[in-house]
Amino acid sequence: MAGNGEDGEWPGTVGPFLEVACDESGSDGENLTGGNTDVFAHASVRMPMDSAGAYVQEIRDRIRSPAEEYKANHLLREKHRAVLEWLLAPAGPIHGNAQVHLVEKAYFVVDRAVDLLLGDGTEALGLYRAGRRDFGDGLWREFLTAANQLLRVRNGGAPEEPIDAFFRTVGVLRRAHCRTELAETLRQLAASRSLADSYRARLLDGPPLIPVLNPLLPSIVRTAAHWSAGGRSVCLVHDRQNMLTPDRVAWIEETARRAGIGFGGLRLVHSRLDPRVQLADFLAGIARKIASDELNGHGDPVLTTLLRPYVDPASIWGEERSWAVLGAEPSREGSPVR
Repeated sequence: MAGNGEDGEWPGTVGPFLEVACDESGSDGENLTGGNTDVFAHASVRMPMDSAGAYVQEIRDRIRSPAEEYKANHLLREKHRAVLEWLLAPAGPIHGNAQVHLVEKAYFVVDRAVDLLLGDGTEALGLYRAGRRDFGDGLWREFLTAANQLLRVRNGGAPEEPIDAFFRTVGVLRRAHCRTELAETLRQLAASRSLADSYRARLLDGPPLIPVLNPLLPSIVRTAAHWSAGGRSVCLVHDRQNMLTPDRVAWIEETARRAGIGFGGLRLVHSRLDPRVQLADFLAGIARKIASDELNGHGDPVLTTLLRPYVDPASIWGEERSWAVLGAEPSREGSPVR
């Protein structure tokens, strides 16, 4: 099995492929509206193994921390600002060889709820932007929390409780505001109780293979699509984690291939053994923090500008102001893999 990070061949692939290393930052399980982070980032890096090892060593030499394993927070410390800017700069080591797919978690929840209850996610962006603007922080936060609880696989209490809470909140929104562009979407949501009942009933039979609220799995598919856009097959090397079971890896591979993506496969490694994955880990953590700061209105203009060339235009992002400065193509909003 190839492992040098350059074009090569994997078992089961035909012809040369691109080998790309990946990692993520900001995973809070299914708690997308009340977890520790409001942004999920999935980063990928393509370069030879020896080059990546040299860059990781240079980062260590510049920072000079005694820590055995370096993480993004080392580079995000103010005293290491010069190292961070060097890493992201146009003349830096990963520019042109890395990408990051961002997911704004609150928007992801709204998109998935609208998709489940209305049959597609086309109304999600309008609802999300108008909801943030028109309902006030308290009521909108109540709706986001209720939508998150409705979609979660694991919920305490009675089975009907998350359903009741969600439709009670939708009713409050309908009474609070009847703007023309929102009234029809809210009416349709209020009429979708049977679909919510069916969804929760299916969960009683056991957790699904692909949780609705997990951003990692569709992000991996999107990463494969990005790197295979030139028509070549891509094989991904990813840091090990519990979510990436053999059955889910098979789902990723099958979903990518059905979408016409040249995907040669996914293999899991320990990040300590692959400096390319370590660079992807750095980028994911850095991107998550920069994007979260921008989302919350206190972004660093220099860092946001440095990050922008790495951001996938198909990122899942709903907040308009922050996307205008984060996105490589501000007029586009991503849509999750279904």
